[in-house]
Parts: sequence; structure tokens; C-alpha cells
Amino acid sequence: MKYLLIFLVVLVIFIISVTLGAHNDQVVTFNYLLAQGEFRISTLLAVLFGAGFLLGWAICGLFWLRIRVSLAHAQRKLKRMQAQNEHASAATTVSTTGRRD
Repeated sequence: MKYLLIFLVVLVIFIISVTLGAHNDQVVTFNYLLAQGEFRISTLLAVLFGAGFLLGWAICGLFWLRIRVSLAHAQRKLKRMQAQNEHASAATTVSTTGRRD
């Protein structure tokens, strides 16, 4: 459900940008870092929207990957600590049951 809502929001934004771009056939000068170029507003809008979308997904993907690696590390550490705890409690149980006062 969450992914459907995200998809719908992105689709609405894309449709709005295409609609705005279709009504703007004007040629503009776009100054970017190394040079400048003449582009139609619709093309410029679509390219910049796509680049921002891909950049946003890449950044979110990197954060998600970092969290997943951290979670996997924590789960391995937890299993190791649980195994040590079970081993220590089993040794304690054996040593206390073997002793007679």
C-alpha cells in the first residue's frame, strides 16, 4: 500500500511536469557548470526531473543499504551473544546440579 501511494505521487508529479512542459515550447539558455546550452523548457524540465528522481532514489538506496548492513551486523552479534549466554547458563546449571551439600 505504501509503495502504491509513493508510485501515485511520483506519477502525479510526472504528469504535472509533462503538462507544464507541453505548454512551454519556448527555447531557453541553460547555464550549467562547464558551459551553456539552448534547450526547450519541456525537455529541460523532463531531464531535470528525471535526474532528480534518480539521484533521490540513489541516495535513499545508499541509506537503506547502510541500515541493512548495520542490522545484519547487529543480528549476528545478538546470535553470538545468545549462544554465549546459553553456553554459560548450561555450564552454570551443570556445575550447580553436580554439587551436593
